[in-house]
This record gives sequence, structure tokens and C-alpha cells, in this order.
Amino acid sequence: MNPPDAPLKILVVDDSNTIRRSAEIFLKAGQYEVVLAEDGFDALAKVSDYRPDLIFCDILMPRLDGYQTCAIIKQNARFAKVPVVMLSSKDGVFDKARGRMVGAQDYLTKPFTKDQLLQAVEQFGNLVHGDI
Repeated sequence: MNPPDAPLKILVVDDSNTIRRSAEIFLKAGQYEVVLAEDGFDALAKVSDYRPDLIFCDILMPRLDGYQTCAIIKQNARFAKVPVVMLSSKDGVFDKARGRMVGAQDYLTKPFTKDQLLQAVEQFGNLVHGDI
């Protein structure tokens, strides 16, 4: 965990280069440290290497989908408390419920705006620094 005045480290996992780059631009504008991963396997390696404070994870990805990725992260005691926000182009009740079942804290529908992304970071960043 970072000291309270250090920028949050945020991992963005999405197989779409456009979504990854958009999120990176939005988050860096908010003064956050950003790490990008293009699929679930890449994400698992980066979670271990970079120890992010918050993870945005796409649901529909090749090889290892977002639900599987989130479940694996949450099963590891070292990373179980890291908030995960699922990203999806579908705004379905089933998808949201399934995300919660694997341990996701929230759900953001794509395409998201800069404000929506930064609002989610603010909401879950407080959990990281224990401000709530």
C-alpha cells in the first residue's frame, strides 16, 4: 500500500488498445500512476509486480475473462482487498451480479467518460487510504 500522499497505482485491464489508452489519459490527468494490461494473464503478472491500489478490469477478453481474472486476484490473500471495478459494454443486471459474485466492488459501462472513471477512482481510492 502506498503512503497517503503517494499517487494511487491503478491497473487498467482491457483487450482494446483504445480503451486502455483512453483510461490512461484520463487517469494520468487525475495525477494517478497507471499500469496497463491487455488480458487477464498479463493482469495477473502486473498485479504481482506492481501491486496496484485499484483495478479496472474488462469482462470480455480472450484467454482469461474479467470474471476469472477478478476471482483469481480475490483468492490471493495479498491482493484480496484491492478494489476491482469491472468494465463492460453491456449494462446488464446479470453481468453486475456475476461481477459481485467474484468479488468486484463496482461496474462501469463502456464507453465511460473521464468524469465517471475519476469518480470511481475517488470512491475506491478512499478505501485504499482508509479514509472511509
